[in-house]
Amino acid sequence: MFWNFLCCLCTLPPMEKLELCILWYAVFVVSIVCHEAAHGLAALRFGDRTAALHGLATLNPVPHIRRSPLGMVLVPLMVFAGSGWMIGWASTPYDPYWAQRYPRQAAWMALAGPGANLSLAILAGVLIHLGIAAGFFHSPESVVTSRVVEAYRDGLPAGLAVVVSVLFSLNILLLVFNLIPVAPLDGTALAEFVLRGDTLHHYRNLMAQPNLRIVGLFIAWFILDFIYDPIFTAALNLLYLPRGISYG
Repeated sequence: MFWNFLCCLCTLPPMEKLELCILWYAVFVVSIVCHEAAHGLAALRFGDRTAALHGLATLNPVPHIRRSPLGMVLVPLMVFAGSGWMIGWASTPYDPYWAQRYPRQAAWMALAGPGANLSLAILAGVLIHLGIAAGFFHSPESVVTSRVVEAYRDGLPAGLAVVVSVLFSLNILLLVFNLIPVAPLDGTALAEFVLRGDTLHHYRNLMAQPNLRIVGLFIAWFILDFIYDPIFTAALNLLYLPRGISYG
């Protein structure tokens, strides 16, 4: 699927590549900002004002970009130039003493980010079905990250098809990646709901090790390489299940 997309990108004229980059970046910013704002707003709801005091409990992208210019601007654009898709990062601060005192609330705060990505993927699915019902979109013969659905006409409908396709694909990726249960990813919070006693205590201590947090990102990318395609295919088939369409 990924290599098919690269081949498609290589054959695009320069202006179409630029248009695709702009659409990708718009969706990327919305997705990352919603993820981080969800962390900040959840923390505020549960009593930690740290993100709010830094101006990050907001859907305004400007403070998030100012805090993480590499992950929000430079890296995603460089990745797109080399591969035709985008990935990056941002961060939302929280009070570690609050998290230690209220671990269950901190866990909900951590899971709020992936929850935002799940919501955006569902929204994209709803928009895809509405577009198909209205006669603007149709299911593609083959799927890539920016072609989960296709438009019958060029122009605005085609641009909207790319936007909802990327919104679906990127947020499934962010959801899956962030739920991998290794530090520093949000998935470590799942332990608060499934582990108990000494096992949970040892897991918390292990995930708090600075060296493991660095290694954890490499472990997560390795795991993602194995799990993303089958999960994305399952999500895609669930999306088109009401229409009796499946992709293998």
